[in-house]
Amino acid sequence: MSVSRRMEQFPRSAAVLYTFSTALFLGSAATFFAWFTFSPFHRPSQLPGPVPGTGCFPDSEGSWSIGVFYGGSPFDLKPIEDINVWRNESGAWPIANPVLTCALASAAGFPSNFVADPFLFIQDDIFYLFFETKNSITVQGDIGVAMSKDKGASWLHLGTALDEGWHLSYPYVFRHQDQIYMMPEGSKKGDLRLYRALDFPLNWKLEKIIMKKPLVDSFIINYTGYYWLFGSDFSLHSNGEMSIWYSSSPLGPWKPHKQNHIHNFDKEISSRNAGRPFLFNNELYRPGQESGESYGLRVKLYKVKVLTPYKYEEAEVPLGLIESKKGRNSWNGARYHHLDVQQITSKEWVAVLDGDRARSGDFLFRLMIGYAAFGVAFTLLVLSSIVLCTTTKFNLISRLCLPIYGKRNDNGLDINAKLAVLLNQLYRFASHIKRRIMSKTCVGCLVFTIIFLVIICLTYLGTHYVYGGNGAEEPYPLRGHYSQFTLLTMTYDARLWNLKMFVKHYSRCASVSEIVIVWNKGHPPELSELDSVVPIRIRVEEKNSLNNRFKGDSYIKTKAVLELDDDIMMTCDDLERGFRVWREHPERIVGYYPRLSEGCPLKYRNERYARQKDGYNIILTGAAFMDAQLAFGRYWSQEATKGREFVDEHFNCEDVLLNFLYSNATLSGKVVEYVKPSWTIDTSKFSGVAISRNTNAHYEVRSKCLVKFAKLYGNLASKRSFGSRGDGWDL
Repeated sequence: MSVSRRMEQFPRSAAVLYTFSTALFLGSAATFFAWFTFSPFHRPSQLPGPVPGTGCFPDSEGSWSIGVFYGGSPFDLKPIEDINVWRNESGAWPIANPVLTCALASAAGFPSNFVADPFLFIQDDIFYLFFETKNSITVQGDIGVAMSKDKGASWLHLGTALDEGWHLSYPYVFRHQDQIYMMPEGSKKGDLRLYRALDFPLNWKLEKIIMKKPLVDSFIINYTGYYWLFGSDFSLHSNGEMSIWYSSSPLGPWKPHKQNHIHNFDKEISSRNAGRPFLFNNELYRPGQESGESYGLRVKLYKVKVLTPYKYEEAEVPLGLIESKKGRNSWNGARYHHLDVQQITSKEWVAVLDGDRARSGDFLFRLMIGYAAFGVAFTLLVLSSIVLCTTTKFNLISRLCLPIYGKRNDNGLDINAKLAVLLNQLYRFASHIKRRIMSKTCVGCLVFTIIFLVIICLTYLGTHYVYGGNGAEEPYPLRGHYSQFTLLTMTYDARLWNLKMFVKHYSRCASVSEIVIVWNKGHPPELSELDSVVPIRIRVEEKNSLNNRFKGDSYIKTKAVLELDDDIMMTCDDLERGFRVWREHPERIVGYYPRLSEGCPLKYRNERYARQKDGYNIILTGAAFMDAQLAFGRYWSQEATKGREFVDEHFNCEDVLLNFLYSNATLSGKVVEYVKPSWTIDTSKFSGVAISRNTNAHYEVRSKCLVKFAKLYGNLASKRSFGSRGDGWDL
């Protein structure tokens, strides 16, 4: 048979058709999976202007950032968002952790992959924060420094305090005899060095090599008449060993403790230090780092019961920090490994803590799992193709793939002969498998169907790990700050199953601080029936009225409120993007469902019609951000009384009324903003409890509302074009 004849037969073989059709299908399936699962929207720069260098790149060591906490004692620390610090110029109501990320350093011209190991130095009510910053270019740790004049709410990156030819971290800063010293970890150099500030905070000079040991995460504390040096010898074990030395001066000389090594590879004890020790009620406490299955898993706290040159004894005590239950959506949901607690007044304590939403090595781990899944899927595809290939003459493949005259290697062996032997072995194996499963029988078809489904699942798995990131739906900063909002929903007893799913999903979103449920009718559920990881409150109303949605609530702590119907399900990322846009325009209603009011008389038009006209002038408040005090104040004003009565009469149009009130209060300028969600699901459509099941009748009532409200409050603002913001989120 001629080669051309063979080439004609080869593409028609079942194996080739199976291979190519399956590969095409898998590629399409992976594309659809990525489109449906991952947000299609870009993330803007965290700070205004271009980010110099290669800052904030993914790093196998993690994505560490730093948060600030306050409390009445070191055992009652709450994140900065709980003390309600507001900064209107940054669009943060209130400021939320993390307050310092690698973006701050990178935007200042110091490329950084992450910031970690924070130490505070407080001078004249100014906070100086020293931290490890991993340089994206040199790929080594340097010591950065930032300054805050508002008790940690905002930070200015001052520069690099210390940059040596080796890795630096853990910048323990302290004062001694009117001098400021820094003792960073530099174990790669093989010793422990003490630096003195010549011009604080950026100019430092090597004062002394304290010890010629590669100690990690060391600190010095003045206690019971001695200076004590705690550290772990990196050459022995970086996490499982701790030793102590003592001296009459922080400059030494140092004498070893009689019990050294104090802790020697005891997995139950967090031997490696995790920050600055502190005194409380004349008792000394040592933070320790628990690693376990991952580096820097969490901070544990130990009370020092005995500390003399001859004896050391400590016991673990509760840390007092409440761990977030939002998982990777929280900035420190995966791990936190460093704590610095200091007293700033007689009744107030401040702490800095670093955190990460991914475990150690997560980036490489995801790539390994993803590519391994792709590899197994490809192997199964090839093997199943070979099995199908036994329906044709298998020798056809070897003759087509191998030239007639083979090349010889250095040993004089025919390379093509080796390949032919391998192909023949695969042919025998495939023939054996085919006889076993009998591909033309029902059993054989079932086996091939299962293999095909496994290949699809492995393709999805590989796509998820390689392209899906660490699984977190992160918040979007604005001018370097994060914030939080209150989620408010209105419901009644017939929609309880909806509510349970709603609360479980949205309470895990990063920027949700509290969920308020406006209960309009029926017996409300017990809070224990709702799976929420944030505080949740049920506000029972006396009257079943849509006006209750915008009733003033003095217990709401945040400036931003997201009004969201309990039957709308969307991703946390969609919420976070909408929240960022609202923070840019807090005087507007920012939501996900645009509508258009036009004509004479006015008619209520849906989103498709609005897109045809390239404009919208209404945002449905069943999924919209707003300023709680501003919106609720306008809705319950004396001016809006007749509008509220009309809403009660028709049990409809409360959202339309609020749009009119906003438009009437603003003489010029835009009053509504649209943010396109990646996808939404209306869960009420599956249960038959939707309020507006008859769309045509619903729209007719809303058109009447438009006419009525136009007479009461004037016409709505002029139409606005889709995509007018320029961020790509309103197309």
